[in-house]
Amino acid sequence: QVQLVESGGGLVQPGGSLRLSCAASGTIVSIEAMGWYRQTPGGQRELVATITSGGSTNYADSVKGRFTISRDNAKNTMYLQLNSLKPEDTAVYSCNADVTSWIRGGLYRKRSDYWGQGTQVTVSS
Repeated sequence: QVQLVESGGGLVQPGGSLRLSCAASGTIVSIEAMGWYRQTPGGQRELVATITSGGSTNYADSVKGRFTISRDNAKNTMYLQLNSLKPEDTAVYSCNADVTSWIRGGLYRKRSDYWGQGTQVTVSS
């Protein structure tokens, strides 16, 4: 079983910063691509940023130059540094990971897509 747990959300003023973390745990063999997504009430989930196991990154145009995605493969943890925050960045931020894990007591490997529960980021004065 694999779990992703986000942390670091909160309330911040416009122009402020936050750092989100996404920690993966369980019987993990490897983690390929990881990503951050966000969703506003009544809105669709949108891609914020992704990062491969090798460190290649991709960002939504709306966050380029303000957000930075990174990961620590040894800790199975991904981060999102949010700078110069705007009210329109307010959303629930969720992490996603493509994970290969051991199942059936270590007899087999399973590759699957996992999501965290989300962390609220609110940008308001």
